[in-house]
Amino acid sequence: MAKIKPSKGAPYARILGVGGYRPTRVVPNEVILETIDSSDEWIRSRSGIETRHWASPEETVAAMSIEASGKAIADAGIDASQIGAVVVSTVSHFSQTPAVATEIADKLGTEKAAAFDISAGCAGFGYGLTLAKGMIVEGSAEYVLVIGVERLSDLTDLEDRATAFLFGDGAGAVVVGPSQEPAIGPTVWGSEGDKSETIKQTVPWDRLRIGDVSELPLDSQGNIKFPAITQEGQAVFRWAVFEMAKVAQQALDAAGISADDLDVFIPHQANVRIIDSMVKTLKLPEHVTVARDIRTTGNTSAASIPLAMERLLATGEAKSGDTALVIGFGAGLVYAATVVTLP
Repeated sequence: MAKIKPSKGAPYARILGVGGYRPTRVVPNEVILETIDSSDEWIRSRSGIETRHWASPEETVAAMSIEASGKAIADAGIDASQIGAVVVSTVSHFSQTPAVATEIADKLGTEKAAAFDISAGCAGFGYGLTLAKGMIVEGSAEYVLVIGVERLSDLTDLEDRATAFLFGDGAGAVVVGPSQEPAIGPTVWGSEGDKSETIKQTVPWDRLRIGDVSELPLDSQGNIKFPAITQEGQAVFRWAVFEMAKVAQQALDAAGISADDLDVFIPHQANVRIIDSMVKTLKLPEHVTVARDIRTTGNTSAASIPLAMERLLATGEAKSGDTALVIGFGAGLVYAATVVTLP
């Protein structure tokens, strides 16, 4: 029986560079209030959101990703031709095939890098980071580009009082490469499909071509609504606060560190109240910097963690070499948490 030669990769992997892109249009709460019965104070108190960015027609999923990726590659100090794989997490690229990752890989100038999309909602960045780490340690790529990108303004029902104010657009990217010491901890991830109804798309795409509109949602003018993201807010809040704090603690335990060892906490930017509750439950010390990028960026799903990471480093609130706990959670319901060394 022939023996397969073992793969040889780097002993460990690390994040080497990070980049972000936020669309040029800034949308304040006042714009949202044109279509829902609410107030700026209510939106801020319930979510923490003051503004969000919405993409123009030219700021496509691919275009935003390319901008963020170029920054991440430059930050990592490598050339795009060295990228061996491109992993894109998104739920808002509307072409079923080919994967948008292939277009991004080509336009960045990679040398025929492996390229694929994943659909893991707000936990997508964590999923992509875990896949990248595996590729580098296994030896199938030396450098991997992980992108979280969303145009959630395309999937927002502006007449839905529960979600109209939540979502924003943007792209965040990191370059993951070889390391001689551990810099991405074990991932604690999973799914709870029995709760999938709590965050979902209102109707599947194929319902739009059936012809019978009797069961399709209509807007205030009687027109068929485009599919949008809907959620059961209270159920999601309880799950995130109580269950995801446990997952975050498991990630700390898996990395062999305690909350006192942390420098930075970068949770998915879903809701400031969720973030604050997790900080309290985890008993994070005062010295830990907590990302609250949601205030000016909104909930950007897969893009939220790398965007928040990029902003903390750019503003000096976090620094290279800091130890950070990152956790994403959302539609599925899916989750992923790990401890990383910041680039």
